Amino acid sequence: MTSGEPATPTGRTSATGGFPPRGGPAHRFYSVLVFVVLASLDNVAIGLVPPLYGPISTALAVPQRAVGFVTAASFLVSAVAAVGWAYSGDRTNRKPLLMIGTLIWAAGTAGSGYAANYPLFLLAQLVAAVGLGAVGSVGFSVVTDLISPRRRGLVMSFWGLSQGVGTLAGTLAGGILGAADWRRPFLLLSVAGLVATAAYFFTYDIRPGQSQPELAGAADYDYRISRSDLPGIVARRTNVWLILQGLTAQFAFGSLVWLPVLFANRAEAQGYSTETSVVVGSVFATLFQLGGVLSIVGGLAGDALQRRTPRGRALVAAVGVLAAVPFYLVLFFVPMRVDVPDGAGAGTVVGAVLASVLTEPTVGISLLAALVALGLTSANAPNWFALIADVNPPEHRGTVYSLVNLVNGVGRAAGNGLVGVVFGALRTAFPPPLNFAVGLAVCQLFFIPTGLAFWRASRSSPRDIAAVHDLLDERAGKR
Repeated sequence: MTSGEPATPTGRTSATGGFPPRGGPAHRFYSVLVFVVLASLDNVAIGLVPPLYGPISTALAVPQRAVGFVTAASFLVSAVAAVGWAYSGDRTNRKPLLMIGTLIWAAGTAGSGYAANYPLFLLAQLVAAVGLGAVGSVGFSVVTDLISPRRRGLVMSFWGLSQGVGTLAGTLAGGILGAADWRRPFLLLSVAGLVATAAYFFTYDIRPGQSQPELAGAADYDYRISRSDLPGIVARRTNVWLILQGLTAQFAFGSLVWLPVLFANRAEAQGYSTETSVVVGSVFATLFQLGGVLSIVGGLAGDALQRRTPRGRALVAAVGVLAAVPFYLVLFFVPMRVDVPDGAGAGTVVGAVLASVLTEPTVGISLLAALVALGLTSANAPNWFALIADVNPPEHRGTVYSLVNLVNGVGRAAGNGLVGVVFGALRTAFPPPLNFAVGLAVCQLFFIPTGLAFWRASRSSPRDIAAVHDLLDERAGKR
């Protein structure tokens, strides 16, 4: 394990850092809350576009697959940008980086709403993606420093849950607010980004490693990442497995952004208009992803099992991911019928969809399968978040997170982009909406190698956790 390099005075992140030096429990709680909410807004921006593929493609005179390419490209650009943001955050003051990144994605989101043609829409979305890269990677390193390892899984579950909630909110906002005017949700979200920037200003400027038990009582922690640390980071065995699981997991997760399209096509196949079908698809996709709230259970289970064995977090994630696959298959193939007033207002359609959960058995079965599937796979996020922090010293965490997220972005972009091609290829053998169901089912098989990668991480993580513990003890002068 590399030792990092001591920070220079200009690269130090301190409790003063140019901002009000407080840091009491209330201030820490506020800071965690802001980062959790902002992680949610990050994913609202990501979730806005998929339910509006149809209206955007019509308005900009391009095929739906071209709009799908924008989403895929945004995932990839955000992941690449996150590496640079995270490396800078591991070396310098993180708060200004977060504020700048938030302003960039707010500007790109506003530009998306004003775009008059496809090239401008693509450019605006890519600008927003650059800013979004800062929120996840730099914010992650800050949150891990705010929380002690004992509760890391629980807090990371809220971090991961906020991202899932953000995706749901984006899906719902896109489908409902954008059903009549697709530009409206982009403009509203850009205003939220400006409010978020102001909220960042008052967060606690915590120093790296401040919540590590090994460093309790240490006057300061002056180590910062350097380029010489990078080979050691990549060579750390648990990091390798955490990176590899993201490639296949995000291929599967990336395909799920097409859920609104699947359900909208089911509604259209029943004879509903495009506008009503978009609302129906968005509401169903939102309902069926509510199982993500069970990530809290996954985080708690990971914390509890980790106290019994250092393999705990990785084992919880492995079991959850593998057990979810059959439930996804049920979700995609159970036939659903809905009874909503075609052409009615969004509120009326939403009410009818919610009522169908109780009145239509196939909808109820689909919802149950979705809750279980999403609940099981949601054990992934809090435990790999926590594992990154467990097996890496504080000055490496943001960069490692960004490297994992880069591979995640490649997998998610591939899942989101290629699945559109798969749907088109399957159309010759399976008419819509069956081609969407078959394509999504095939993509979920990528969860199998994901589960196996987590199992391998459970074998290597005890050694890597012990090495970090020994290193921090040495730096704190306890050895």
